[in-house]
Amino acid sequence: MTTPSDRTISVTGLGLITPAGIGREATWAGVLRGRSTATQDPELKELPVDFSCRIPLMTPEQARIGGGKSWRMGQFTRLAVLAAREAVADAGIAPGEDWGGARVAVVIGSGLAGAAHLEEQSERFLKCGPDLVAPALIPMLISNMAAGEVALDLGAHGPSLATESACASGASALAVARDLLLAGACDIAVAGGTEAAVTPVITTGFQRMGALSARSDEPEAASRPFAVDRDGFVIAEGAAVCVLERSADARARGHRVYAHLAGVGQSTDAHHPTAPAPGGAVAESALRTAVADAGLAPGDIDHVNAHGTSTPLNDRAEAELIARVLPHAPSVTAPKGVLGHSLGAAGAIEAALTALTIHHGTVPPVANLTPGTLGFPLDCVTGAPRPQRVRAAVTHSFGFGGHNVVLTLTSAT
Repeated sequence: MTTPSDRTISVTGLGLITPAGIGREATWAGVLRGRSTATQDPELKELPVDFSCRIPLMTPEQARIGGGKSWRMGQFTRLAVLAAREAVADAGIAPGEDWGGARVAVVIGSGLAGAAHLEEQSERFLKCGPDLVAPALIPMLISNMAAGEVALDLGAHGPSLATESACASGASALAVARDLLLAGACDIAVAGGTEAAVTPVITTGFQRMGALSARSDEPEAASRPFAVDRDGFVIAEGAAVCVLERSADARARGHRVYAHLAGVGQSTDAHHPTAPAPGGAVAESALRTAVADAGLAPGDIDHVNAHGTSTPLNDRAEAELIARVLPHAPSVTAPKGVLGHSLGAAGAIEAALTALTIHHGTVPPVANLTPGTLGFPLDCVTGAPRPQRVRAAVTHSFGFGGHNVVLTLTSAT
């Protein structure tokens, strides 16, 4: 393996499970269609917000964990394991007893982890007593188990870490993984985000704080990033995992590279528990740092994969940030129009989609947005995918608590 002096980090494998489809190819095709996946949700029936973006029902083959292990895993962990398997296979790596001597790190982020199981088991405890609480409740609940079970499933003996920075958790995982590679702490990093927390209580919690769209009469039109009449996000689930390697190692294997993870910037608003700093004032330092860390200037950025939650305050702050730092008007997309907001998984999903955008030279459109409803002076892609050679792109992730994470990805060609 090469030494940490090789500072170019490549994305060599992708695994995706989202409301647009099971697997990388299905998700990419769904995002390119540009149609929302939001539908009425039977589990949310009779709540003020009764719709969500769920992943499609998986076939037994798609959902198979094997080895009798699935019973002990929370759903967020299962999604991470399945996405990691796809990513590693896509990277052309066959995990073995020792990975050919490579030190393999696993970093998986989640915002709410196993909160769905805590809600379910709390109800069972109150109705049936302690004897019927699942013995695996704690492993199903704690946020590090996605990383732990992925490492166990892959036989990865390097550092295994969990990141938790709300809706920036998945992007934080990729940032940490890159740092591990650059520090020489590992040779391969399997990193991403996962979330499966669409429940009555959690959905109600977001609704009560005014974060969710209230368009119950037309859920498919509810998530509308950067639109004048946006009114909140649509809660979602999903997972994404990326395989990262030092580029010299990827070249030595002769494997395809989707993109380079070239820069990382992070900051904290320290402004409000849930509202962004006005105008993206502190997120600006994360954006500028991510661009500079990649050895670029703001004018070199061709494309922005926006956080774009469809909430009034977030979209305004982000739009002002983009216009101020990137006044040359790079193309902008916002996948949450199609996928909803998968909370801690969103940053990893959107980083993976950014890598695919660079690789395929195609920018997906923003669902539920037209030039006539665009509320800001941004070059948002609408209506249909846009062919574009993207040499450098940034993807934004912002989380409750003021977490700002920006990743810069560049073309491998």
